[in-house]
Order: sequence, then structure tokens, then C-alpha cells
Amino acid sequence: MERNQTFLSEFLLLGLPIQPEYQPLLYALFLAMYLTTVLGNLLIIFLIQLDSHLHTPMYFFLRNLSFSDLCFSSVTMPKLLQNLQSQTPSIPYGGCLTQMYFFLFFGDFESFMLVAMAYDRYVAICSPLHYTSIMSPKLCVCLVALSWVLTMFIALLHILLTVTLSFCGNNVIPHFFCDLSALLKLACSDIHVNELVIFIMGGLVVIIPFLLIIVSYVQIFSTILKVSFAQGIQKAFSTCGSHISVVSLFYGTIIGLYLCPSANNSTVKEIVMALMYTVVTPMLNPFIYSLRNRDMKGALGRVLQKKKMLCCFS
Repeated sequence: MERNQTFLSEFLLLGLPIQPEYQPLLYALFLAMYLTTVLGNLLIIFLIQLDSHLHTPMYFFLRNLSFSDLCFSSVTMPKLLQNLQSQTPSIPYGGCLTQMYFFLFFGDFESFMLVAMAYDRYVAICSPLHYTSIMSPKLCVCLVALSWVLTMFIALLHILLTVTLSFCGNNVIPHFFCDLSALLKLACSDIHVNELVIFIMGGLVVIIPFLLIIVSYVQIFSTILKVSFAQGIQKAFSTCGSHISVVSLFYGTIIGLYLCPSANNSTVKEIVMALMYTVVTPMLNPFIYSLRNRDMKGALGRVLQKKKMLCCFS
């Protein structure tokens, strides 16, 4: 690490490929999107905490997902907003590693939370009589704790391997944050071990969870369609519609970026896809779960009614 810092003490983030005259407009847009993300996810967290009707396994996982979205967006957005106002968008070596660690941590954690939510829907629809006994509070806490531990280990492993690399030449990162793949391209030492670990951990964090979600929904649809086709479709979308939308947004951008590479404008494509899953997806998730979920609408109404009654009595 001392050797790295001897040769290179900071990185320059090129940011977004836009003209300087458009930076104030984009700054206002991204600031509004970030504030919407923070307020939307905080609203979901507080509603689930305050309303006893939402103290269920599904909303326990949703609260953790909202917290992950809030932190995931906060890892990159403040620095992006700062760099849009700065003439020298630099980030220290240690700051770059810190940003990369938390980016990997919360991104991987969200993937595991989506699997836990899919399993919850699977049990609720395929084994409704045993739902309470299977999805016990102890199991829910264990699933979340296991996700925290796994993501902590995976993110730390990537950082420790990155620390062993030497950065002695170009320090310009063609991105708006310290992306692991972009950082590896600047290394002047062997990165084969890093690439192997990315491939293995990528399968653990992305491919396996995505396949588990697909299998769970195959079982869900096969179960509910046995009852009645029309009622089954309606029940599927009312019960799982929000989760399917979030899964499509999250994994769709990742698959589009890493499994469908393009030779032309690869850097621009990476930045656009990164904006999708770091800015757009965390902002849309609260709207998806609020607008398409009667429980969330009911909880918001009860909380507002309770607050109104307290104001009247006071």
C-alpha cells in the first residue's frame, strides 16, 4: 500500500461525457433525483417501522432493501454532485478504495435481499399454511445477517486484492466513481487474480441469485395457475408485481452491461448503465413499492391520520 501511494496518491474522475455548458442543468437534475431517492427510501423505512400492520417478513426485507438503496446511492451521488461543481474532480487513493468497498458492499447486499424477498413470496404462495412457521422472525434475521456477512467478505476481498496492485502511470478514471473494472485497467501490475475473483464472485452475487429468483417465480406461477388462469394472473401481479419490477430494473442493467458487451462506445455504455443502477433504480424502487402496493398506501394513510388526530388533540 505504501508502494502504491508512493507512485500514485490520487485519481482523477473524468465524470460524465457531457459538455461543460450542460453541467449546471445536470447538477440540478441529479440533485433532485438524489433527494427523491433519500426521501422516498426514508419514507418506506419509517412507514414500516411505525405501522404494526407492516411488521411482516416481506416488509422486514423491504426495509433492509430501502436502507441498502439509500446507502448505495449515497456512495456515488454526493461525489458526482461535487465533481460537477469542481474544476479538478479528484479523489484520494484511500477515498477511492473506500468508495469502491461500500459500492460493492451495498450493491451485493441488494442482490441478496432480492433473493430473500423472492423466497418469501414463494413460501407465501406455494406453502401458505406453513408460512408463519417457515418465515419465522429468527429465519428472517438470519437471512439478513448472512447477507451482511457475505457482502462484507466479498467487498473486503476485492479491496485487499486491489491494494496489492501498483498504480504508477495513468491516474485518470473514465468514470464518475471508482469502479473496480475501470480501476483495474489503470494497474501496471498483473491483474489475473483480480479478474478471476471478479468472475467467481460475480457468479455468486449475480448469476446464482438471479437463477434462484427465476426458479422461485417458475414455482409461483405454476402453483397459482393451477387454481384459475385469470385469478392466478391477477394474484401473481398483485402479490409479486412490485418485486418483479425491481428485479427487472436491477438485474436488467447488470445483464445489459456485463453479459451484452459492445465494442463501440463501451465507456459511454458503462457510464449510462452505471447511472441506471446507482441513480435511477434506487430512486424508482420507493415509487414501485408505494404506487403498486395497497399495504404501503394504507400504512401512509394510517400514519397521516394518526398524526392529524394528535395535532387536533394538542
